[in-house]
Amino acid sequence: MKSFGTIGTTAVFLLLGLAVPAHARQEKQEEKTKPQKQEQPAKQEKQQQAKPQQQQQRAQQQQAKPQQQQHAQQQAKPQQQQHAQQQQQAKSDKQQQQHAQQQAKGQQDQQRQQQQAKSNKQQEQRTQQQAKGQQEQRQQQQDKSAKQEQQITKRQQDQQRQGQQQQQDRSAKQVQQRDNRQQAQRSEQQGHFQPAKMQSQQEQHRQAGEQRGAWQQHRAHNWQSEHRTWQQRGGYNGYRIPEDRYNGYFGSDHSFRIYSYPVEIYGGYPRFQYGGFWFGLMDPWPEYWSDDWYDNDAVYIVYGEDGYYLYNRRYPRDRIAISVYVN
Repeated sequence: MKSFGTIGTTAVFLLLGLAVPAHARQEKQEEKTKPQKQEQPAKQEKQQQAKPQQQQQRAQQQQAKPQQQQHAQQQAKPQQQQHAQQQQQAKSDKQQQQHAQQQAKGQQDQQRQQQQAKSNKQQEQRTQQQAKGQQEQRQQQQDKSAKQEQQITKRQQDQQRQGQQQQQDRSAKQVQQRDNRQQAQRSEQQGHFQPAKMQSQQEQHRQAGEQRGAWQQHRAHNWQSEHRTWQQRGGYNGYRIPEDRYNGYFGSDHSFRIYSYPVEIYGGYPRFQYGGFWFGLMDPWPEYWSDDWYDNDAVYIVYGEDGYYLYNRRYPRDRIAISVYVN
């Protein structure tokens, strides 16, 4: 509509522009030809004749003006539609661009969240590894401390055992010195040396009857499976006979018969006294030995590689584990 108005106004101004100069020229010409008054009626008549034609032209122009406006409007309408479509397309493009930007931003946010979660997981794993390393280090320190404590305790126990052994050795040495003095005195009085006081025959028979019952209770059913060596028992930890006393009364060269010496039951097993010491049997005696071996068989005591053993000369392959007592 605005375009049609503009076109109609322009046409009017053009017509008026043509008419005004013509009218001005006419007036100027009249002034120049004023002396020639005789020509004016002819010109006026001519102008009057041309005036209806001008009016008709103006009327035609006014009638053509709406058509021109309508034509201009019809021409401008596609342009307006095209402009509206362009605006709609621009708006749609802008919305798509905004949507794409939002999607890209969402993806970036998601990637940042994933990276943050991954970083947190890695940090957690490092923390767990550090805690595990610290725990292992503490455990190693505790194990080391416990091992050191065990070593200290073992040294103390060894020192204690050594002290006890030394004390026992001193006690045995004192006993030996006392026995030596007593034996020397008896030798001077009797004119000969006896290793131990012998019992009378009547006392021996009475004691033999008492001992027989105790010995029979400790006879093995299967000695090969029932007896144990000192090594199997974990080693010998009892009293050790001093070397000079051992050489004088013990070994394979010094045999004796048990019935000649005191016998008693100690800890469920028979024990006998010989050479100033008590000897307790730790094993049952073999079932194939004679019933009265402790009365008639010659026996002897030997210190082996791992402890003291009682041997029977009639059965030299067998040995019974025994323990030594001072009292």
